[in-house]
Formats: sequence, C-alpha cells, structure tokens
Amino acid sequence: MSMEGTLLQTMGIVVTEAAPDRVVATMPVKGNTQPYGLLHGGASCVLAESLGSIGSALHAAAYGKVAVGVDINATHHRAVRDGTVTGVATPIYLGRTTTSYEVVVTDDRDKRVCTARITCQLIQAPPGS
Repeated sequence: MSMEGTLLQTMGIVVTEAAPDRVVATMPVKGNTQPYGLLHGGASCVLAESLGSIGSALHAAAYGKVAVGVDINATHHRAVRDGTVTGVATPIYLGRTTTSYEVVVTDDRDKRVCTARITCQLIQAPPGS
C-alpha cells in the first residue's frame, strides 16, 4: 500500500510496523502544531485514525474487503512542543464486519500524549481497488 501523495506523507508519518495485531508509526511534532506551538490535537487524531485504518485494512484483506473509518474519539493527556510522537495501535475487536483499535500516542520520553479509539466498517472492495 503506497503512502505517496497521502495525508500520512504530508504530515511526515512513517509506519515502522504493520500487522493486523499491531501497527506502529512515528510523526514529527514540527509542522504539525497549532498556533501556540503545541502538537495539534487533530494531528494526533490523524495519526490514530491512520494506524487503526491500516490495521483494519490488513485484517479486512483476509475477507476480500476494505476498511473505512466510521468512528473515532480521542483524549489528549499532555502537550508536546517538539520531538517525535509514536503511535501504537492494538486491536480491541477484529470481526468480519467491524474492527476497533486502541491507539496510544507517546512522546520522546514515553509519556502518554493521547489515547484514541477508532472503529472501522469492513466493506466489499470497490471495483478496481
């Protein structure tokens, strides 16, 4: 799955591990901040949704399906001003029609920055996908 031209590339997200049972990626804080110089909460959500979606897509492939996000929520625990954050997605539920992942985002000191949950629906792959 190519990430070229995607939001992941734009935000500097680098996937370092990808399997249905665990997806890991890093994202730089620089370039992903809000006006006060802190990591933007939306950036954490993009990281979380991306990781949960990748895990869901890998799981969905076993059923000849694709995954689409239907729900995400996130709690932001602490601010980050610089460095890199790491997201780790692990499945809460892997079914034939839906998946749910918990995504924990941590800073360079391994302090929890954000906790998110994403649910995806597994649908038939569109023709040509």
